[in-house]
Amino acid sequence: MPKMRAAQAAVRVLELEGVRCAFGVPGAAINPVYAALRATDSIRHILARHVEGASHMAEGYTRSRAGNIGVCIGTSGPAGTDMITGLYSAAADSIPILCITGQAPRARMFKEDFQAVDIESIARPVTKMAMTVREPAQVPRAFQQAFHVMRSGRPGPVLIDLPFDVQMGEIEFDPATYAPLPVYKPAATRAQIEKAMELLEASARPLIVAGGGIVNADAAALLIEFAELAGVPVIPTLMGWGTIPDDHPLMAGMVGLQTAHRYGNATLLAADFVLGIGNRWANRHTGSVELYTEGRKFVHVDVEPTQIGRVFPPDYGIVSDAKAALALFIAVARERKASGRLRDRGQWVEECRERKRTMLRRTHFDDKPIKPQRVYEEMNKAFGRDTRYISTIGLSQIAAAQFLHVFHPRNWINCGQAGPLGWTIPAALGVRADDPDRPIVAISGDYDFQFLIEELAVGAQFNLAYIHIVLNNAYLGLIRQSQRGFNMDYAVQLSFENINAPELGAYGVDHVAVAKGLGCKAIRVTEPDEIQDALRQAQEWTREFRVPVVVEVLVERVTNIAMGTEINNVTEFEQLAKGIDDAPTAIALLD
Repeated sequence: MPKMRAAQAAVRVLELEGVRCAFGVPGAAINPVYAALRATDSIRHILARHVEGASHMAEGYTRSRAGNIGVCIGTSGPAGTDMITGLYSAAADSIPILCITGQAPRARMFKEDFQAVDIESIARPVTKMAMTVREPAQVPRAFQQAFHVMRSGRPGPVLIDLPFDVQMGEIEFDPATYAPLPVYKPAATRAQIEKAMELLEASARPLIVAGGGIVNADAAALLIEFAELAGVPVIPTLMGWGTIPDDHPLMAGMVGLQTAHRYGNATLLAADFVLGIGNRWANRHTGSVELYTEGRKFVHVDVEPTQIGRVFPPDYGIVSDAKAALALFIAVARERKASGRLRDRGQWVEECRERKRTMLRRTHFDDKPIKPQRVYEEMNKAFGRDTRYISTIGLSQIAAAQFLHVFHPRNWINCGQAGPLGWTIPAALGVRADDPDRPIVAISGDYDFQFLIEELAVGAQFNLAYIHIVLNNAYLGLIRQSQRGFNMDYAVQLSFENINAPELGAYGVDHVAVAKGLGCKAIRVTEPDEIQDALRQAQEWTREFRVPVVVEVLVERVTNIAMGTEINNVTEFEQLAKGIDDAPTAIALLD
């Protein structure tokens, strides 16, 4: 049997499990793993500037392509605690990433050694598995189990903690005979799908709610095929956005309190049946369960058994991977269609499309300072169908979901449940590390942008070019808007007079100067008619210089974006669109 250090065996397992890229920050306690990485040319390493940034890069990398597993690596102590936010974000959205940390030697654990912390216990609540490997001979199988756990059932993150002496231990391991463990995915039975189809066919106004589980299962094409066969409109969740193109006749809009379309909410309220596939009934999608469920039946399909009934009891539940379930739904629908047992729902579909054509928000404003709605209108003009959008949280993200268009799965990459500020830059870099070709556009408010702004230097160093649009209102905008209910505007102001950039007025931070100092290109826009030229210039610079390009748009300091307390009670703060001139890039013009 070949002999090698346990750290070398760990890296060999990474290679054999298909890992081609890792993100991290080296340190003394993880140097044996880095020595093993240095000896191989099959795994690219990208040096982050902050270990939390590395964890979000790993998330972006995983989310970019079906089958990817993002890997983040750090030393002992604060490196692991810094990555907890990334592990939480990944766990919340069912994203498999592998976090590898160094640890003090076994004899010095729990003796207050320098940078020795019980990261296994800290990480356990936000991972599918967290393990400190206590014997060198366990290392290969610990990593093998990690990949099995990450990929099986509901996907999610794993942390492996490696004491220094465990990494250095010599073991016997034969890479030539290594094989990944079979992945477990529950699959629906024929009888279960037949039952669900009976409930669907008994309804007059059915909808499919398509969640992120369809993206994770790489099953968007099957979703579209089933929806077209059954003639059922589709409501994607925020995590499922892109599973059906926005301009598809059966795409009925998104539903929710914030990241929603007016027509999507109206259509859900008009429905009498909902088939949820790979979704979790998140509260910002549903609002109150009582209103959301009133007057309609529900079937819920999810890969995680305990997810069914967690938020509300469906009329029928099926434990299944989305791809396996949709394949059976298609088979049953085909048989029913061949025997004339599928209802014609043309009238219901046309009602949904009419709402989509008419219930529009206004985007065309010539106001100065620029209204954010105009920024998204110009983005729709500038960026094509293959553009991949990355965002995290805030008014900028909410408005993006209301106004932008997405046409493919994984072209809207968003941390849906955790929403950590600072996520956008490193996630965009992780996507670019996987995808060297397609246009990538990140969207941030100024506060999200500032949280991990140093990661722009990673993009410059490793030529991870993308466009980052910063809507700068010098505010914690979403929190300011939510404070309206408390009649206050407190501790949310980011404005100040920058003595080094008086031309900014009260907008404070000179993001253009910071971006340039980190090795990137940057443009500032203050006039609505300048936006298109700036976006065109940004696209040219990404191709020419192969570095991130920041487009900072100074927007109106106070703009309230449509949102509400219930899906039938969304406040529209701006005048609605009266015609095409008010919303010239609305999806209704493309549908």
